[in-house]
Amino acid sequence: MNTVIWMVAAAAGLALVAGLGRARRRYVVVTVEGGSMEPALADGDRVLVRRRRIHQVRRGDIVVLEPPLDPSGPYQPGPPAPDGRRWNIKRAAALPGDPLPAGVAGHDGLERVPAGTMVVFGDNPDSIDSRHRGLFPADHLLGVALRKLGGPAA
Repeated sequence: MNTVIWMVAAAAGLALVAGLGRARRRYVVVTVEGGSMEPALADGDRVLVRRRRIHQVRRGDIVVLEPPLDPSGPYQPGPPAPDGRRWNIKRAAALPGDPLPAGVAGHDGLERVPAGTMVVFGDNPDSIDSRHRGLFPADHLLGVALRKLGGPAA
């Protein structure tokens, strides 16, 4: 009888570990730094992000992605996160094939958002976003924010 209980417990433990591993590959918690998404998200807020590809993003989604790098540009990203990457949190304003919104830096002649790129704006008018950096590469997308988890971690 003890052997059966041990085997059931071991199987449950393995299932739990496998489930946690799968969740870690699909979801990540991101801490907001800066005020570019105020009032929706404030500095120090934590959000649950589901890893997504560009075809799974909808206009209006809050997304986490790496900014385009322009070493000579005036708008340099902040310090890297613990994973060594630099993340921005913005709102998806236009996706591949959508009409290009006015004011996107460096793309005055385009009528539509090209494949493999997206336009993102911060909710705060002082945000450094596509109005300053231009199109963001879709392959730099981490995912879509699902919900706010709370304020600063204790």
